[in-house]
Amino acid sequence: MKHLFIINPAAGSRDRTAMYSAAIHEACRSRGLNYRIEVSQAPGECRRLAGEAARTGEAVRIYACGGDGTLNEVAAGAAGWENAAVSVLSGGSGNDFVKIFSDPKAFYDLERLLDAEEAVFDLIRCNDDIAVNVCSVGLDARIGTDVARYKRLPLLSGFRAYVASTLVNVVREISEHYIVEVNGERIDGEQTFICVCNGRFYGGGFNPVPEADPADGKLDVLLVKKVDRMQIPAIIGKYKNGRYRELPQLVRHFRTDSLRILCDKPNAINLDGELRRANSMEISVAKEKIRFFYPRGLDWKPAGSLRAKENAVDGYSSFCTQSSMLFSNLAVSRPVSFSQAR
Repeated sequence: MKHLFIINPAAGSRDRTAMYSAAIHEACRSRGLNYRIEVSQAPGECRRLAGEAARTGEAVRIYACGGDGTLNEVAAGAAGWENAAVSVLSGGSGNDFVKIFSDPKAFYDLERLLDAEEAVFDLIRCNDDIAVNVCSVGLDARIGTDVARYKRLPLLSGFRAYVASTLVNVVREISEHYIVEVNGERIDGEQTFICVCNGRFYGGGFNPVPEADPADGKLDVLLVKKVDRMQIPAIIGKYKNGRYRELPQLVRHFRTDSLRILCDKPNAINLDGELRRANSMEISVAKEKIRFFYPRGLDWKPAGSLRAKENAVDGYSSFCTQSSMLFSNLAVSRPVSFSQAR
């Protein structure tokens, strides 16, 4: 079996090519593995390299050396090829998909990743694109795709970057008009955002649907109705910790294998942190699947996410306190109507 390591030097806050290469050479040479290292030089190249390796028909394990965006490209290239398995050697800014596993830090350890077992996971198809983890539209998409920009600023790593992105995007615009067709319903109205989950974590630790299962052939969809600016801190706090059931007047949950979203104008789409734009979205469980390998002994079943949910609760009160203060100051110093925000 061959091993292909695709390094994305743009992942994370700095170029880790030298660090990755040294670790890969040391681990693979000591094991006598047939391996190759490729360094991406441009967006889309990780996908091309993974696709070329998969199309040879030879058994290959492909390591996305980066974060969620790198994994997205590699998975898109290898999707549907039974001879190819993919994983991530973590090094990006979020590394959210692997938080479904009982020990996400194991994905930083190449020695453990070389001793792997596998699962077959679903993928999300959105128009012509693939997502491994999450597809979101609206305010959530704008926040999610801007997070990487803020994570590069001092003192804004991790969840603080998400708070910063939230504040900036809320000032710009909150809700928009969408038509959502799902499970035989046609929902026509203002929505704050729409989130489609295959995995369970995104945005630096948000866990909106703790029961989401990437191998059950279904997508978990949350529709968040129009809200006002001052409601957002409390809503996001509960949303972050998978407590959407406590917001029945504002959040609807669907389990489905497909949905359609129509927008009045081209809208931001977040696909595993990668930005796309469209005014019509056909979203479904993709026909293609991926073989995903992970360090032996880890658990990824939804029941395991309950521990992560409990660990995340401490961040809820902190988020609400910080955000409420910031939103209050914003409301006092700059009263902005929805039309002005646009």
